[in-house]
Amino acid sequence: MSDSAGNDLGDQPLDKMMVSWGLENHDLVEVSTEQLTHKQVQRARKGRRLTLKMMQKVTRAFNVAIWYQLSDEQKETYYEYMHRDLFNYAKGFDADWIDPNAELQSAIGK
Repeated sequence: MSDSAGNDLGDQPLDKMMVSWGLENHDLVEVSTEQLTHKQVQRARKGRRLTLKMMQKVTRAFNVAIWYQLSDEQKETYYEYMHRDLFNYAKGFDADWIDPNAELQSAIGK
């Protein structure tokens, strides 16, 4: 039982970012070309420890879902998120990191 408690890491930065971008789990599933499931996205948001490959899969879908919301001008300034930006247990995660896309998020209006 202690292993399962160690795998539950609480809500992830991904969860807050999806809310601020106005994205639902289905948006990531819909754009993914890698057979991402609703359950996998939900587990990623709620802090179930994922493998590196799964974190990268979710991150790619997250970036693509945002990309479809942006105008051509906005795409030029968009910072593509990495898994270390979305998961607080990823190697290289920085709790003090400031999202360079904050201005774009407000421009989208979601």
